[in-house]
Amino acid sequence: MEASGAPRRRRMERGSLPVRLLVLLTARGAGVAIALVLLAAIGLYGTMLGGQYAAFVRTEGTIPDFLARSAGFGIHAVTIAGAHELSEKQILDAIGIRRTNSLLFLDVAKLRDRLIALPLVKDASVSKLYPNRVMIEIEERRPYALWQKDGAVKIIAADGTPITALDKTHFTALPFVVGDGANARIEEYFALLDAAGDLRKRIKAGILVAERRWTLKMENGIEVALPEMGAVAAVAELARLQRKYGVLDKNIVALDLRFPGRLIARLPEPADDPQKSKGSQT
Repeated sequence: MEASGAPRRRRMERGSLPVRLLVLLTARGAGVAIALVLLAAIGLYGTMLGGQYAAFVRTEGTIPDFLARSAGFGIHAVTIAGAHELSEKQILDAIGIRRTNSLLFLDVAKLRDRLIALPLVKDASVSKLYPNRVMIEIEERRPYALWQKDGAVKIIAADGTPITALDKTHFTALPFVVGDGANARIEEYFALLDAAGDLRKRIKAGILVAERRWTLKMENGIEVALPEMGAVAAVAELARLQRKYGVLDKNIVALDLRFPGRLIARLPEPADDPQKSKGSQT
């Protein structure tokens, strides 16, 4: 009897190793270890299936994610705070959370990096709220000014970072700068606007010339050349001259303030004489 029973026990032990491990671990109350054994068993089975395993991953996610979701750690809600210009879809597309993800194995650092890569995002945090929620907090770069380069107009932040191309009409009232490097020197331009006082509303744009000095483009088309050094003082002087003499209301096309103590005005080109033009055609 004993001899005939021994081979039967050996066959059962060799053929049911995962079962014996699970029973042993359950008896010890080691739930996490059970999950690991299941993970190993399913992973081995999936590897053996080959193509079927790949299809499983595409539809159900990785084995760890699948097991975590089965245990109640799926992602049921994503809460977003602090976003104003970015849409919910833009944020979700950027982080790439899918229904196959689980909260347990979600890499929040990687998700944050994806958000920071968005030009409009200055800072972000991603948190797990167990058992099944993700919290995203966004600090956006505030639209600060408009910058034109090579004919394209972009919205920029206070640090000069281009945020996006101009596609919203309510941003057209932002201060406007033009030229290479003008975005990186936006604070200089704002200092000029502050020095202009009441004249500020008549300044249409600031043009950075050769990345060295500013020229102000006025609403009526007059261009005011400012010195490379002492530009703020020159704008304050322009405001004084406008209040006292109305220099920007004269029949001129440009003013040059680059020389201290001197004001150089450029008059419009004289119109062609009609009789001369007529005669030249005969």
